[in-house]
Amino acid sequence: MTTAFYTHPDCKLHDMGPGHPESPARLQAIEDQLIASRIDQLLDHRTAPLALEDDLARVHSTAMIARVREHSLALAGTAGIYPLDPDTSVNAHSWQAALRAAGAALAATDAVIAGDIDNAFCAVRPPGHHATAHTPMGFCLFNNVALAARHALEVHGLERVAIVDFDVHHGNGTEQIFAHDPRVLMVSFFQHPFYPFSGTEPEGSHALNIPVSAYSDGSVVRQLVTEQWLPALEAHRPQMIFVSAGFDAHREDDMAQMGLVEADYTWLTRQIMQVAAQHAQGRIVSCLEGGYNLSALGRSVVAHMKVLADLE
Repeated sequence: MTTAFYTHPDCKLHDMGPGHPESPARLQAIEDQLIASRIDQLLDHRTAPLALEDDLARVHSTAMIARVREHSLALAGTAGIYPLDPDTSVNAHSWQAALRAAGAALAATDAVIAGDIDNAFCAVRPPGHHATAHTPMGFCLFNNVALAARHALEVHGLERVAIVDFDVHHGNGTEQIFAHDPRVLMVSFFQHPFYPFSGTEPEGSHALNIPVSAYSDGSVVRQLVTEQWLPALEAHRPQMIFVSAGFDAHREDDMAQMGLVEADYTWLTRQIMQVAAQHAQGRIVSCLEGGYNLSALGRSVVAHMKVLADLE
């Protein structure tokens, strides 16, 4: 397997202030664990390019794009931070970082579809799955996975794709963006009740978002994946799979109260790989979402990547 690892130093420059859990240290923790696990040298390291505003406009409104761009660039040469909402801010580097995060997902999609690589993981920030068509929120500026999925459909002509979201929070932005697009099946689980307090009432007929209670462990997740996700994915027959890879359902992550461990992320990734092998020529692009305990995040990404790279 050829597994690409997309990232860029610009993604570490986006900073929402001291003590914010979505910090640049998250990417460093991932890189450190990849080296410590000795799989770093087995990956195809690639530099995330800049997305174009036209790319962003396939998913997001002109007004939303301008809002992020203008508030970020207005801070050039300063250490200031501008709050877009109580949880989500920009600094002088956020616009560039957001273009790199989206650009990584798009470039990975191009490379996988071209057959240049088998699959890819995008270690990027800001994350994306809470960003709706019109609103950045929940630490997210642009919806990287949604941009990649629509790119696969509209630029490459795929007919059906799936988005698998295993972040502990409901990917409300992703569901809203594709609510009326039957080409896209979204499957997820999420802690409920919990931020963003959505997902229990489906916006469309092709999203399978399953609420689970706090303190649920891997056995609960494995059962719902086996009994609900996999039959839905089998019926949809996706030609490519995109993963919103949040690792904040880990039992050591105090941003939530679920109980997954690295072995659960290994198992989840294997299930995704099997569906992709059967229906999608193995094509997977995975993008980092949440995960805020730095040690657990790094170890969980390693578990995910070992399966993607056929090292586990």
